[in-house]
Amino acid sequence: MGPLHGVTVIEIAGIGPGPYCGMLLSDLGADVIRVDRQKPGMFGGWGSVQFDVHGRGRRSIALDLKQRAGVEIVLRLVDRADALIEGFRPGVAERLGIGPESCLERNPKLVYGRMTGWGQEGPLAEAAGHDVNYISLTGALHAIGRDGEPPTIPLNVVGDFGGGAMFLALGVVAGLFEAARSGKGQVVDAAMVDGAASLISFLYGAFAAGFWQDRRSSNLLDGATHFYNVYETRDGKYVSIGSIDPQFYAELLARLELTDETLPGQLDAGSWPLMRERLAELFRTKTRDEWCEIMEGSDVCFAPVLSLGEAPDHAHMKARGAFVEVAGVKQPAPAPRFSRTPGEVRCPPCVPGNDTATILEEAGFSQDEIAQLEGDGVVTAARPESVQG
Repeated sequence: MGPLHGVTVIEIAGIGPGPYCGMLLSDLGADVIRVDRQKPGMFGGWGSVQFDVHGRGRRSIALDLKQRAGVEIVLRLVDRADALIEGFRPGVAERLGIGPESCLERNPKLVYGRMTGWGQEGPLAEAAGHDVNYISLTGALHAIGRDGEPPTIPLNVVGDFGGGAMFLALGVVAGLFEAARSGKGQVVDAAMVDGAASLISFLYGAFAAGFWQDRRSSNLLDGATHFYNVYETRDGKYVSIGSIDPQFYAELLARLELTDETLPGQLDAGSWPLMRERLAELFRTKTRDEWCEIMEGSDVCFAPVLSLGEAPDHAHMKARGAFVEVAGVKQPAPAPRFSRTPGEVRCPPCVPGNDTATILEEAGFSQDEIAQLEGDGVVTAARPESVQG
């Protein structure tokens, strides 16, 4: 019974950030109906539906959008929906017959969410691309990494999931809020280049003020300093330090037993390289667990760098229930948290077409009509079993 309980979202199935947005909305309580292809590829790319974490929490209808009858089914679903999300290249949804104009004509209150890399217009709008390309255009990729080395690719978190899916989810929720007051829907254009640029807004302000140097490893937060960095430990693992504030820096020096030494000022940039090496030597004298005993939970601003296999078992993450197990797969729990209407994982991932017949029945199709649609190859209504939780 999350905060979006009672909201119906139609998700035109895609890959990467689209499914993640659908997962977020479902975790928050929305009834997300995923429109799948009849012959999908690998589930989430991993071969088995149980590992398709982004596919959790929704129902699925499998149909052929190349047939007019399949398009009409989507429009029937739109009649009863609050929002629709899609991740096609610009113009594809229109050519299929499920673009904003067609959908809003059927349901004027619909919030139509579109996510692309480059946006719906602009010189690159029609070009192919991936996360690394989108964040390249924003300045974000240029800022990440070590000086003298190529930029470090931050997985596909900044473009796909941060700049794309999160901004689409925010746009849909904001659109729903506005539609509840105005009675009118609208189109949300969530471009990854826009979202990724927004994520580094503070850098643009700092750069304009002359505080941020447009060169990697030259700034407070990009690995240049000794007090905001990552260090290897004796056992080949790593710890992170974020002792920016003077009082936190003093705590770091105390726990490193450096208070008796005469050291350069914390913000003396010329001393940062030597101080980094000094701290690197110190951190290599103990194991990661030994440093945790000394620093974890203190005002040093410290944390061990955990692997994917380790993170769910950390005491803090376990105490907060930050990870859940769904269908045998450990995965992050719904976020953020709500005191009165908490989100939840509604169900494990299901194979495409798992709920075709039920969804069609809810849309007003008769049993004879469903049988005819299946016979014509418009839908797959075999109701295969979902993964058991």
